[in-house]
Amino acid sequence: MSNDAATPPPSTSTLSAIAQRFVEARRAGASLPDFPGQIPDDLVTAYQVQDIAISQWHDHVVGWKVGYIAAERRDASGDERLLGPIFSQKVWNATGGTTEFPIFVGGFGAVEAEYVLVLGADAPAEQTHFTPEQAAQVPATLFIGVEIASSPLATINQLGPRVVISDFGNNNGLILGPEVTDWLARDEAALTAQTLIDDQVVGTGGATTLPGGLRAAYAFALSRSAQRGRPLKRGDLIATGNATGIHDIEVGQRALIRFAGIGDISCTAVSAS
Repeated sequence: MSNDAATPPPSTSTLSAIAQRFVEARRAGASLPDFPGQIPDDLVTAYQVQDIAISQWHDHVVGWKVGYIAAERRDASGDERLLGPIFSQKVWNATGGTTEFPIFVGGFGAVEAEYVLVLGADAPAEQTHFTPEQAAQVPATLFIGVEIASSPLATINQLGPRVVISDFGNNNGLILGPEVTDWLARDEAALTAQTLIDDQVVGTGGATTLPGGLRAAYAFALSRSAQRGRPLKRGDLIATGNATGIHDIEVGQRALIRFAGIGDISCTAVSAS
Protein backbone atom coordinates (compact mmCIF):
# COMPACT_ATOMS: atom_id res chain seq x y z
CA MET A 1 0.00 0.00 0.00
CA SER A 2 1.32 3.46 -0.83
CA ASN A 3 0.00 7.00 -1.07
CA ASP A 4 0.02 8.78 -4.44
CA ALA A 5 3.23 10.82 -4.42
CA ALA A 6 1.51 13.64 -6.35
CA THR A 7 -1.03 14.20 -3.59
CA PRO A 8 0.16 15.76 -0.33
CA PRO A 9 -0.75 13.45 2.54
CA PRO A 10 -3.32 14.78 4.99
CA SER A 11 -1.96 16.22 8.20
CA THR A 12 -1.93 14.22 11.40
CA SER A 13 -4.28 16.77 12.95
CA THR A 14 -6.78 16.23 10.13
CA LEU A 15 -6.71 12.47 10.64
CA SER A 16 -6.86 12.88 14.42
CA ALA A 17 -9.98 15.01 14.09
CA ILE A 18 -11.73 12.25 12.12
CA ALA A 19 -10.68 9.62 14.65
CA GLN A 20 -11.78 11.78 17.57
CA ARG A 21 -15.27 12.30 16.14
CA PHE A 22 -15.78 8.56 15.74
CA VAL A 23 -14.37 7.82 19.20
CA GLU A 24 -16.55 10.47 20.85
CA ALA A 25 -19.67 9.18 19.09
CA ARG A 26 -18.90 5.61 20.10
CA ARG A 27 -18.29 6.58 23.72
CA ALA A 28 -21.62 8.42 23.80
CA GLY A 29 -23.49 5.68 21.96
CA ALA A 30 -24.53 8.38 19.49
CA SER A 31 -24.92 8.51 15.72
CA LEU A 32 -23.13 10.68 13.15
CA PRO A 33 -25.04 12.23 10.22
CA ASP A 34 -22.08 12.15 7.81
CA PHE A 35 -18.46 11.09 7.60
CA PRO A 36 -16.65 13.51 9.93
CA GLY A 37 -14.25 15.08 7.44
CA GLN A 38 -12.75 14.12 4.10
CA ILE A 39 -12.84 10.41 3.36
CA PRO A 40 -9.27 9.03 3.21
CA ASP A 41 -7.90 8.65 -0.30
CA ASP A 42 -6.62 5.13 0.24
CA LEU A 43 -6.38 2.27 2.71
CA VAL A 44 -3.00 3.47 4.02
CA THR A 45 -4.58 6.70 5.22
CA ALA A 46 -7.67 4.92 6.53
CA TYR A 47 -5.47 2.65 8.67
CA GLN A 48 -3.71 5.77 9.99
CA VAL A 49 -7.10 7.05 11.18
CA GLN A 50 -7.80 3.65 12.73
CA ASP A 51 -4.45 3.61 14.53
CA ILE A 52 -5.11 7.06 15.99
CA ALA A 53 -8.60 6.02 17.10
CA ILE A 54 -7.19 2.88 18.76
CA SER A 55 -4.75 5.08 20.69
CA GLN A 56 -7.65 7.29 21.82
CA TRP A 57 -9.87 4.40 22.89
CA HIS A 58 -10.17 3.41 26.56
CA ASP A 59 -9.62 -0.32 26.03
CA HIS A 60 -6.97 -2.61 24.57
CA VAL A 61 -7.12 -4.65 21.37
CA VAL A 62 -7.51 -8.41 21.78
CA GLY A 63 -8.07 -9.32 18.15
CA TRP A 64 -9.19 -8.29 14.69
CA LYS A 65 -12.19 -8.70 12.46
CA VAL A 66 -11.55 -9.48 8.80
CA GLY A 67 -13.86 -7.99 6.20
CA TYR A 68 -13.98 -8.65 2.46
CA ILE A 69 -13.46 -5.87 -0.10
CA ALA A 70 -15.39 -6.31 -3.34
CA ALA A 71 -13.20 -6.13 -6.46
CA GLU A 72 -14.69 -2.83 -7.65
CA ARG A 73 -13.90 -1.18 -4.30
CA ARG A 74 -10.22 -2.11 -4.00
CA ASP A 75 -7.48 0.49 -4.22
CA ALA A 76 -3.95 0.34 -5.62
CA SER A 77 -2.84 -1.85 -2.72
CA GLY A 78 -4.86 -4.71 -4.18
CA ASP A 79 -6.00 -5.78 -0.71
CA GLU A 80 -8.99 -8.10 -0.93
CA ARG A 81 -9.74 -7.76 2.77
CA LEU A 82 -9.57 -5.26 5.62
CA LEU A 83 -9.02 -5.32 9.38
CA GLY A 84 -10.79 -3.72 12.32
CA PRO A 85 -9.95 -3.98 16.03
CA ILE A 86 -11.81 -6.07 18.59
CA PHE A 87 -11.54 -4.70 22.13
CA SER A 88 -11.43 -6.68 25.36
CA GLN A 89 -14.59 -5.18 26.85
CA LYS A 90 -16.55 -6.01 23.71
CA VAL A 91 -16.00 -9.78 23.78
CA TRP A 92 -18.76 -11.89 25.31
CA ASN A 93 -18.96 -15.64 25.83
CA ALA A 94 -22.18 -17.31 24.75
CA THR A 95 -23.53 -19.11 27.80
CA GLY A 96 -26.43 -21.01 26.28
CA GLY A 97 -28.83 -18.20 27.10
CA THR A 98 -29.40 -15.02 25.10
CA THR A 99 -26.56 -12.49 25.00
CA GLU A 100 -27.34 -8.79 24.72
CA PHE A 101 -25.16 -6.71 22.41
CA PRO A 102 -25.07 -2.95 21.70
CA ILE A 103 -25.80 -1.21 18.40
CA PHE A 104 -25.88 2.48 17.55
CA VAL A 105 -29.43 3.76 17.13
CA GLY A 106 -29.48 6.01 14.07
CA GLY A 107 -26.25 4.42 12.88
CA PHE A 108 -25.51 1.02 11.35
CA GLY A 109 -26.29 -2.25 13.09
CA ALA A 110 -25.96 -5.83 11.87
CA VAL A 111 -24.98 -9.34 12.92
CA GLU A 112 -22.62 -11.69 11.12
CA ALA A 113 -22.05 -15.40 11.63
CA GLU A 114 -18.33 -15.89 12.15
CA TYR A 115 -15.70 -18.58 12.45
CA VAL A 116 -13.22 -17.20 14.98
CA LEU A 117 -9.58 -18.24 15.28
CA VAL A 118 -7.68 -17.90 18.55
CA LEU A 119 -3.91 -17.99 18.10
CA GLY A 120 -2.10 -20.65 20.10
CA ALA A 121 1.32 -19.08 19.53
CA ASP A 122 2.87 -15.81 18.41
CA ALA A 123 3.14 -15.36 14.66
CA PRO A 124 6.71 -15.95 13.39
CA ALA A 125 8.87 -12.90 14.06
CA GLU A 126 9.94 -10.83 11.04
CA GLN A 127 7.57 -12.63 8.63
CA THR A 128 5.31 -10.10 6.91
CA HIS A 129 3.64 -12.20 4.23
CA PHE A 130 1.79 -15.47 4.70
CA THR A 131 0.23 -17.80 2.17
CA PRO A 132 -2.87 -19.72 3.26
CA GLU A 133 -0.67 -22.80 3.61
CA GLN A 134 1.81 -20.94 5.82
CA ALA A 135 -1.03 -19.52 7.90
CA ALA A 136 -2.27 -23.03 8.62
CA GLN A 137 1.11 -23.73 10.25
CA VAL A 138 0.57 -20.98 12.85
CA PRO A 139 -1.24 -22.79 15.70
CA ALA A 140 -4.82 -21.67 16.28
CA THR A 141 -8.08 -23.00 17.67
CA LEU A 142 -11.37 -22.38 15.87
CA PHE A 143 -14.62 -21.29 17.52
CA ILE A 144 -18.04 -20.27 16.28
CA GLY A 145 -19.09 -16.71 16.94
CA VAL A 146 -21.12 -13.66 16.03
CA GLU A 147 -19.65 -10.31 15.05
CA ILE A 148 -21.57 -7.21 16.03
CA ALA A 149 -21.14 -4.92 13.04
CA SER A 150 -22.20 -1.48 14.24
CA SER A 151 -21.09 2.09 13.69
CA PRO A 152 -22.36 5.56 14.55
CA LEU A 153 -22.41 6.17 10.77
CA ALA A 154 -25.46 4.63 9.07
CA THR A 155 -23.91 4.80 5.59
CA ILE A 156 -20.58 3.22 6.57
CA ASN A 157 -20.83 0.21 4.26
CA GLN A 158 -22.27 2.22 1.38
CA LEU A 159 -19.33 4.64 1.55
CA GLY A 160 -16.87 1.78 1.26
CA PRO A 161 -13.77 0.19 2.77
CA ARG A 162 -11.82 3.39 3.44
CA VAL A 163 -14.67 4.53 5.68
CA VAL A 164 -15.13 1.08 7.24
CA ILE A 165 -11.44 0.93 8.19
CA SER A 166 -11.55 4.46 9.60
CA ASP A 167 -14.24 3.49 12.13
CA PHE A 168 -12.81 0.36 13.76
CA GLY A 169 -13.73 -1.78 10.76
CA ASN A 170 -17.43 -1.33 11.59
CA ASN A 171 -16.96 -3.61 14.60
CA ASN A 172 -18.71 -3.22 17.94
CA GLY A 173 -18.12 -6.57 19.55
CA LEU A 174 -17.80 -10.32 19.25
CA ILE A 175 -19.75 -13.16 20.85
CA LEU A 176 -17.76 -16.39 21.20
CA GLY A 177 -19.39 -19.80 21.12
CA PRO A 178 -18.11 -23.40 21.33
CA GLU A 179 -14.94 -24.74 19.74
CA VAL A 180 -14.85 -26.36 16.32
CA THR A 181 -12.51 -29.25 17.09
CA ASP A 182 -9.78 -30.36 14.65
CA TRP A 183 -10.65 -27.59 12.22
CA LEU A 184 -7.66 -28.14 9.95
CA ALA A 185 -8.69 -31.75 9.37
CA ARG A 186 -12.26 -30.85 8.46
CA ASP A 187 -13.70 -30.29 5.02
CA GLU A 188 -14.63 -26.60 5.14
CA ALA A 189 -17.65 -27.33 2.96
CA ALA A 190 -19.07 -29.24 5.94
CA LEU A 191 -18.89 -26.14 8.15
CA THR A 192 -22.27 -24.58 7.48
CA ALA A 193 -24.32 -21.91 9.22
CA GLN A 194 -27.72 -20.26 9.18
CA THR A 195 -28.79 -16.88 10.57
CA LEU A 196 -32.31 -16.09 11.73
CA ILE A 197 -33.68 -12.75 12.95
CA ASP A 198 -36.94 -12.89 14.89
CA ASP A 199 -37.33 -16.50 13.74
CA GLN A 200 -37.02 -15.66 10.03
CA VAL A 201 -34.11 -17.09 8.04
CA VAL A 202 -32.10 -14.18 6.63
CA GLY A 203 -28.96 -15.97 5.47
CA THR A 204 -27.27 -19.32 4.95
CA GLY A 205 -23.68 -20.21 4.17
CA GLY A 206 -20.58 -21.39 5.96
CA ALA A 207 -16.80 -21.42 5.86
CA THR A 208 -16.70 -21.70 2.07
CA THR A 209 -18.69 -18.46 1.79
CA LEU A 210 -15.39 -16.76 2.62
CA PRO A 211 -13.36 -16.26 -0.58
CA GLY A 212 -10.45 -18.68 -0.30
CA GLY A 213 -11.85 -20.11 2.93
CA LEU A 214 -10.65 -19.82 6.51
CA ARG A 215 -6.95 -20.16 5.68
CA ALA A 216 -7.05 -17.23 3.24
CA ALA A 217 -8.69 -14.98 5.82
CA TYR A 218 -6.16 -16.08 8.43
CA ALA A 219 -3.27 -15.43 6.04
CA PHE A 220 -4.49 -11.91 5.37
CA ALA A 221 -4.85 -11.14 9.07
CA LEU A 222 -1.33 -12.40 9.75
CA SER A 223 0.16 -10.52 6.79
CA ARG A 224 -1.52 -7.16 7.11
CA SER A 225 -1.08 -7.10 10.90
CA ALA A 226 2.66 -7.75 10.55
CA GLN A 227 2.97 -5.11 7.83
CA ARG A 228 1.24 -2.58 10.11
CA GLY A 229 3.75 -3.28 12.88
CA ARG A 230 1.13 -5.14 14.91
CA PRO A 231 2.17 -8.80 14.52
CA LEU A 232 -0.36 -11.24 15.89
CA LYS A 233 0.30 -12.77 19.29
CA ARG A 234 -0.80 -15.84 21.19
CA GLY A 235 -4.39 -15.40 22.39
CA ASP A 236 -5.36 -12.91 19.67
CA LEU A 237 -8.81 -13.40 18.15
CA ILE A 238 -9.42 -13.36 14.40
CA ALA A 239 -13.03 -13.14 13.19
CA THR A 240 -12.54 -14.48 9.67
CA GLY A 241 -15.49 -12.84 7.88
CA ASN A 242 -19.23 -13.07 7.48
CA ALA A 243 -20.27 -16.64 6.77
CA THR A 244 -23.95 -16.05 5.91
CA GLY A 245 -24.02 -12.36 4.97
CA ILE A 246 -24.36 -9.02 6.75
CA HIS A 247 -27.77 -8.93 8.40
CA ASP A 248 -29.27 -5.62 9.50
CA ILE A 249 -30.79 -5.68 12.97
CA GLU A 250 -32.67 -3.19 15.14
CA VAL A 251 -32.90 -2.71 18.90
CA GLY A 252 -35.14 -5.37 20.41
CA GLN A 253 -34.67 -7.89 17.62
CA ARG A 254 -33.26 -11.34 18.37
CA ALA A 255 -30.75 -13.16 16.23
CA LEU A 256 -30.22 -16.90 16.29
CA ILE A 257 -27.13 -18.18 14.53
CA ARG A 258 -27.01 -21.93 13.98
CA PHE A 259 -23.75 -23.68 13.16
CA ALA A 260 -24.60 -27.19 11.98
CA GLY A 261 -23.24 -29.86 14.30
CA ILE A 262 -21.43 -27.31 16.49
CA GLY A 263 -23.97 -25.18 18.33
CA ASP A 264 -26.32 -22.19 18.33
CA ILE A 265 -25.79 -18.62 19.51
CA SER A 266 -28.78 -16.52 20.56
CA CYS A 267 -28.42 -12.76 20.97
CA THR A 268 -30.55 -9.62 21.23
CA ALA A 269 -29.76 -6.07 20.13
CA VAL A 270 -29.89 -3.27 22.71
CA SER A 271 -29.12 0.44 22.38
CA ALA A 272 -25.48 1.49 22.78
CA SER A 273 -26.57 4.77 24.36
